[in-house]
Amino acid sequence: MTIRPTRLAVAALLAASAFGLHAQDKKPVTPAEMNYQAGASPLATEPMYQSTNPKAPPMTQAEFDLARKTYFERCAGCHGVLRKGATGKPLTPDITLGKGTDYLKVFIAYGSPAGMPNWLTSGEMDEKTVDIMARYVQQDPPVPPEWGMEQMKSTWKVIVPPAQRPTKKMNNYNIDNIFSTTLRDTGEVALIDGDTKKIINIVKTGYAVHISRVSASGRYLFVIGRDAKINMIDLWMEKPDNVAEVRVGLEARSVDTSKYKGYEDKFAIAGSYWPPQYTIMKGDTLEPLKIVGTRGMTVDKQEYHPEPRVASIVASHYKPEFVVNVKETGQTLLVDYSDIEALKVTTIGTARYLHDGGMDSTGRYFMVAANQSNKIAAVDLKEGKLEALIDVGKIPHPGRGANFVHPTYGPVWSTGHLGDETISLIGTDPKKHKQYAFKKVAELKGQGGGALFIKSHPKSQHLYSDTPLNPDPKISQSVAVYDIRNLDKGYVVLPIAEWAGLTDDGAKRVVQPEFNKAGDEVWFSVWSAKDKQSAIVVVDDKTLKLKTVIKDPKLITPTGHFNVHNTQHDIY
Repeated sequence: MTIRPTRLAVAALLAASAFGLHAQDKKPVTPAEMNYQAGASPLATEPMYQSTNPKAPPMTQAEFDLARKTYFERCAGCHGVLRKGATGKPLTPDITLGKGTDYLKVFIAYGSPAGMPNWLTSGEMDEKTVDIMARYVQQDPPVPPEWGMEQMKSTWKVIVPPAQRPTKKMNNYNIDNIFSTTLRDTGEVALIDGDTKKIINIVKTGYAVHISRVSASGRYLFVIGRDAKINMIDLWMEKPDNVAEVRVGLEARSVDTSKYKGYEDKFAIAGSYWPPQYTIMKGDTLEPLKIVGTRGMTVDKQEYHPEPRVASIVASHYKPEFVVNVKETGQTLLVDYSDIEALKVTTIGTARYLHDGGMDSTGRYFMVAANQSNKIAAVDLKEGKLEALIDVGKIPHPGRGANFVHPTYGPVWSTGHLGDETISLIGTDPKKHKQYAFKKVAELKGQGGGALFIKSHPKSQHLYSDTPLNPDPKISQSVAVYDIRNLDKGYVVLPIAEWAGLTDDGAKRVVQPEFNKAGDEVWFSVWSAKDKQSAIVVVDDKTLKLKTVIKDPKLITPTGHFNVHNTQHDIY
C-alpha cells in the first residue's frame, strides 16, 4: 500500500475506524503537545529481550532494531514501555494484529483527532519508517531488564568518602546564590555563581538532567538524569564537584532528600520511570538501601497497570515523609522514612497522569498536576489526605508552580498549560480566604500553549511564564510577564532570545524563569541545538530590563536551572 497525501480524508476515517475512535474522543492535538509527548527515552539504546511472534509480519533484525529505537524515541512516552497504554492507547499484538499493516500505516502516517501525531505528513517519518513501525507494533513488545539492588550496587561509586570531605566551606562562593543549570545534551550541569555570573564548574552527570535538588543543610546538590543516574555534588569543596553517584534504573525523572527536623541530609530518594519503582538511599553516600515497586491499581477504574512511572517527588516539612507521585495509577504516596525497615506508606488516590508540582506558600499543601486529566490535586501534608481536585486548563505543566498574593483572592498558587494559552490561579488560604480555598479563582490569558514553567518570588511583584514548546518562534523565544497588582491589564512580552544577541540560526527557545536568592533578578535559558550557540539571559525584576547575558562555549543546550537557596527552601 502506498500512502498518498491526497487520500488524507479517507486515511483519517480509516484510522478512526481502526482504533474505535468516536466523535466524543476527538481532541485537537497542538504542536506543543506533540513535541512534549514525543520526548526521547534512554531506553532506546538498552538491550532488551525480543520474543518471536509467528503471527506478526516479518521483520529483519535491522528493521526491528530501527523500529525499537524509533519507538522509544517517539512513542513510549504516550503508549508505555510495554505498549500497554499510558496517556495513549494500548498497542499490543492482541489489538494491532487484527487491524493489519495497512490500517496501522494510515494511523501512524496521519494520526488521529484523539491525540496521535501525524508522523508522515508532519515530516517526522518517511514512508519506509511508517511501514516498519506498522509491522513493529504487531510484534510482541521487547521487554527492558529489571533493575534491582545488585544492578544498583554495581553502579554505585563514592568518589570522595564523607570522612575525606571538607569539615568547613573551602571556597568563597555565596553558595545560597549558586545556580545549577542543566546542559541537556552533554550530560552535564553548569554551576554558575549568581553574584559574579561566572561559571564555577562544569560537572559530569547523567544524560539530560531533569531536576536539581538541594539537601536540607544546603551543602549537597543532587541531580538526576533521564538515564536514572544520580550525582551528588559537594558545594563546600574548593571547586564543587561530584562526591558520589549511582544509577537507580534505566529511566528516571525525580530525586529529593529528607527535610524533616532530625532527619536533615539523612536519606535521599529517587523515582524511576523504568523499572516502575522508587529507591531510598543514604543521604551522604547514595548507597541504595531499599527499593519499592509501584506497579498496582489505577485510581479511577481500579485496573492493574504494569508500568506506573514515578513522576515528581518532594520532601515534606511537616512529617518524616517523602511525597511520591505515581503517574499512570494516579496515586500519591506519603512514604514515612522514620523506619525504612518497617516502611509505612499512606496511599492517597488523586488523579491519573500525575506529573510535576510544588508546595503552596506555607509548605503544608502539595499542588501536583495530573496533566492528561487536566486537574491539580491539592494534598494536605499535615493531615495526610487529599484536600481537593481542581479542574484547570489543558495539560497543566507548572514546574513547581508560582505562589503570590492576589489582591482579591489572597494567597494563590498558579500553573501554566501545555495544551492551551491559559494560566490557572488556585486559592490556597483556607483560614483567611476560605471561600476561595482550593478552587480555581481566576484564569489569565498567556501568549499561547506550550508553557513549561511559571515563576514568581515573595519579593517580586511579577509573574513570569515561558512557552518554549510553542511552534511560533516569536512566542517560544519570549516570555510573558504579569503585574501581580494589576493582572487585568494583561501581560508584557520580554524578547529574551533577541536580548541574548546570538548570531546563528538556532531555535533559541526560552525556558524556565528562575529567581536569584534576593528576588531581584530572573534568569532564563536560551536553548538551542547542540551545535548552535545558547546563552543565559538575566533580567532586572524591578525594571524588566536586560541586566546581563552569560555566554560561554561550554553552555551547550542549557535548559532547567535551579537557585540553591530557593530550591532548598521551596521558594517559588
